Amino acid sequence: MNDIVKIGANGLVLSLRMPEIGMPEIIGFGQTPVSGSALSEVERSSRINGMDEAVPSAVLLPVGGMGFFGWPAISGHRSGRDFILQFADWTVEKTGRITLLCAQDAVAGMAITLRFETFPSGMIGVSADLKNIGSEDYILDRCMAASFLAPAGQVDVVSFTGMWGREFQIRRERLGTGLWAQESRRGRTSHDRFPMLTIEGEGQSFGVALGWSGNHQIVIDRLDDGRRLVHLGEVFEPGETILAPGESYRSPVAYAGADRAAFHAFVRDDLMHWPDGAMSPRPVTLNTWEGNYFDHQMGSLKAQATSAAELGIERFVLDDGWFGKRDDDTTSLGDWDIDARKYPEGLSPLVDHVTGLGMQFGIWFEPEMINPVSTLYELHPDWVLQVKGRPLLTSRNQLVLDLTRPEVSDYLFGKIDAVLANHAVSYIKWDMNRDLTHAGGRDGRAKISTQTRAVYALMDRVRAAHPAVEIESCASGGGRIDYGALARTHRVWTSDCTDALERLEIQRGASVFVPPEVLGSHVSASPNHQTERRHTLAFRALVALAYHLGVELNPLELEGEERAELKTWIAIHKRLRPLLHASGANFSKQPRNGRYVWGAADSKRIAVFVAQGPQMMGEQPEPLTLPDVVTRIGGRWRIAATHPAEPNFIRISEGQKRLLAGKVTFDLADLKLGGLPLPMLRPESAILLELEPVEGGDHHG
Repeated sequence: MNDIVKIGANGLVLSLRMPEIGMPEIIGFGQTPVSGSALSEVERSSRINGMDEAVPSAVLLPVGGMGFFGWPAISGHRSGRDFILQFADWTVEKTGRITLLCAQDAVAGMAITLRFETFPSGMIGVSADLKNIGSEDYILDRCMAASFLAPAGQVDVVSFTGMWGREFQIRRERLGTGLWAQESRRGRTSHDRFPMLTIEGEGQSFGVALGWSGNHQIVIDRLDDGRRLVHLGEVFEPGETILAPGESYRSPVAYAGADRAAFHAFVRDDLMHWPDGAMSPRPVTLNTWEGNYFDHQMGSLKAQATSAAELGIERFVLDDGWFGKRDDDTTSLGDWDIDARKYPEGLSPLVDHVTGLGMQFGIWFEPEMINPVSTLYELHPDWVLQVKGRPLLTSRNQLVLDLTRPEVSDYLFGKIDAVLANHAVSYIKWDMNRDLTHAGGRDGRAKISTQTRAVYALMDRVRAAHPAVEIESCASGGGRIDYGALARTHRVWTSDCTDALERLEIQRGASVFVPPEVLGSHVSASPNHQTERRHTLAFRALVALAYHLGVELNPLELEGEERAELKTWIAIHKRLRPLLHASGANFSKQPRNGRYVWGAADSKRIAVFVAQGPQMMGEQPEPLTLPDVVTRIGGRWRIAATHPAEPNFIRISEGQKRLLAGKVTFDLADLKLGGLPLPMLRPESAILLELEPVEGGDHHG
């Protein structure tokens, strides 16, 4: 066959040579398309001790057993037989942005369909569908979603590790020989191994992300010629995926994009589905958790809502504690009926009060979990994921409901639907607070893969029944931030840790793949409830201001000056929100010497956030430079405003005072290399600079 198939146009381009037999060969992957010249048709040769006829190694989803000695992306068998797959008779079908590559292995009795979708952002999405066309069951051990090609030479992989309360810690490693692998077997996306990374090589860089919220695997395999295949896909437990004759397995979608801007545009415009077809301004949110925990008192909650509205808050979210007999975290998950002790007249008086103030009302659910101390568990102990003969292991006093059972999913939908149908609820905070263990179903087989799909199905069902309701993905903070969850939600709770110092690094990492307006960031109390650090309100607010801003405290406990200051910060956020959340406007720099820089820019204004984490080394800070996405706007500019008005500088010169007062103008292009000579900030403090063009200065939109 040997036809060349090109996928992509305005971003990454994947060029494939279709074989007579075997898997499609990747002859080009990057921002520069391969022409498909005669060079690509020259067969390669092996060393003397190699195969007499060289087998291509840089292929999509390589399989072992027929001359490929690397890491197989697909493997399975029929009770030990048909362990080799060799697909042939490839067909190519293109319809709009979709390309399908289909083939069969008549010997093994398997068929494969590779699905590619291109997006206006320049992103490519790839998934694999494997079908059993034989007469016996096929045990599928592995089927990755996609393989992408990384260059030879010096290549760095930038991935994200972390833990609860400290997610998205950026880790950079130089790839060597052999295999680089990351696996997560927690049954959810995890806090420590996020299914996304970037590859930075000589002359080529790109990012990949897996749209999946269950067990996953990313493998980077060095080929004999020095190039590398990057595989992404689901991880199966033993015997988890067995295909009966006629059954298929469809992988999650793996995505590849050229850079941060492409991923942000993709999430905004293609992945997320908004109630009105487009994202509305992100409402400033009050979440009741840290201000109340389980202590729900109607009078206090109404007063908090009134106070929140006066501050300029636009959404009130009632967190955990409103249902069953939920006075602490040991009881009542699964009993999703309103607690008549706390709400004798139901939720309507509170909901009506909140919406009467002009705010949206949101509510917390954790549908996937159940407490052993609950009415539901007393009635249906068999509804939990379990393995016969093994002890039930609790985490945070919880077990996991088996959502693959229709009666369980129907029960949960009915409870959620009843609350939403009978109240003016516009927002769900959907939580998931434990990893999956002993995740077996009634048949005794592992259910993590089907459980993940069942969670998606329940989310989809809720959204179909209540299309105006937005959903936030929370999983002990940032434990379920991935493109599978984001396809069904509208916001993520970035971390349970609201400490502003910790949030600097958490939000920097998370914003590589997720646009800032999707990342929930809240101003919480001081001292912080997780770390007990004390920070000024200015520092707490500035760290949160560029993201989906929220408040995580009891507003009735604010003193007069602090209350007025918070109201001012919320007003600043609202004024800058169209810029901060605009498509393609935001930027972030690599921190140096403990200084973090991020912001947003267009031709009319620029917002630059500068935060100092630990104490800076040296007598003077280096001048503040800005990235090319900002400086290429051009023209003469000045600093129009600083927030706070009196920043926490260690020392400031007269010239710096004039600069910050807007009395010094400068060419924006000079900030690429020269930079702004800002004073040194004290540790754990921040400043927001608002820049505006000078009248008559030339700039480019």
